[in-house]
Amino acid sequence: MAERMRAILVVDVQDSFLAREDEWAQVSAPDIVERIGRVVEHGRASGDAVVWVLHEEPGSGGPFDPALGHVRLQAGLEPGDGDVRIAKRVHSAFAGADADGTGLDERLRALGVDEVVITGIRTEQCCETTARAASDLGYAVTFVLDATATHPHPAWDGGTITAAEIQRATGSALHGRFATVATIGALLADRHRAA
Repeated sequence: MAERMRAILVVDVQDSFLAREDEWAQVSAPDIVERIGRVVEHGRASGDAVVWVLHEEPGSGGPFDPALGHVRLQAGLEPGDGDVRIAKRVHSAFAGADADGTGLDERLRALGVDEVVITGIRTEQCCETTARAASDLGYAVTFVLDATATHPHPAWDGGTITAAEIQRATGSALHGRFATVATIGALLADRHRAA
């Protein structure tokens, strides 16, 4: 059986989140840059494509407004010359704010990619939405749960859901349906590799 061509997707690991200081103080993985750096380094050594995704909200006046200068990768993440870079304006890295999308699907297919590895911020929001969209588009999906980060969130029925609870629920909802959920350790050992 031919080996799959993989792409590592790094979703929204950008200074926009650092600008929300109170929220960032509660992030589940303050070392997310180091974690993702390990995944990217391993991916490059394995011949995987690397895709950097940034979320932008032009004209919003908030931390995701490119005019304010926060829509850039967090320090320590360095795109290579051959890496793919895209901007998105909705949760999924595949969908655009209009019918044209972000062009990510076309770019991945042009590279021969049939498996995506999801990392980034926020576990349950843009990372999960991107994973589900990738599955619907026919990609094999590996969701590296500990290479994603999130924050505690108000529950719809009161109280607060911890970041750990959010990650457990996301991993459980995705695994075996939309993705193979893996850890960084398993990914680096290639024990997760989709068949």
